Amino acid sequence: MILAIRDEFWDKGYAATSMDDLLRVSGLGKGSLYGAFGDKRSLFLRVLRHYDDANLLTLRERLASAARGIDLVREFVLSPTGDPTGAVARRGCLLANSNAELATSTPDVAAEARRSYDAITATLTAALERAQREGDLDPGADPAETARAVLVAQLGLIALGRTGTDIDVLTTAARSTLARLLPTPAQ
Repeated sequence: MILAIRDEFWDKGYAATSMDDLLRVSGLGKGSLYGAFGDKRSLFLRVLRHYDDANLLTLRERLASAARGIDLVREFVLSPTGDPTGAVARRGCLLANSNAELATSTPDVAAEARRSYDAITATLTAALERAQREGDLDPGADPAETARAVLVAQLGLIALGRTGTDIDVLTTAARSTLARLLPTPAQ
């Protein structure tokens, strides 16, 4: 049920998702939905936190299982381009979409975005520190600064993907960005 509610917010955005939509996708009656989750805003924040926590767990698990630290960073940047139809790119990221829609008017959303982006940056920093130890990142690079740049690059790709930018153009941009942010160390 929480995934159906998440998908409704993700597909329509917060403002365009009505309580009737949420009742329909959850299968709950109005009293049950309010009793379980409170108001629409509280439900949305719970769904957003659930989404963010699941993505952070996945990112950390991928780092733990990655053959090399740099592999996770590349996968992260390329993730908006992973579907050749472009559907994933057009849908975007629930956090990025919600941040763009609500952060300036809803402090709780801005705080959740900061929390999640800080945790993503910390995981990317760990991946880049590992990449330095493995010889895949210039030893003079600052892993934390590079991690923030990687996050900014991925968010830019997400924003462009939402506009319907051709998937091949996005993929080329992602690869070009990676080449500039993560040049191969001099041998």
